[in-house]
Amino acid sequence: MSKKYCLPVEVETDEDDIYIVSCPMFKGCHADGKTIDEALDGLKEVVEMCLEDCYITL
Repeated sequence: MSKKYCLPVEVETDEDDIYIVSCPMFKGCHADGKTIDEALDGLKEVVEMCLEDCYITL
């Protein structure tokens, strides 16, 4: 069973109408895409990598 998280997300568009999304909870956690869904899918992968980097086993 996968865990679900509710994290803040910032959405912007650049001058070429590319969506740029970021999660301010993690430094350098951002992605982009031609559509909002494409950008959010990319961000999901980046967030998963950030969470793996933060995971500490005792």
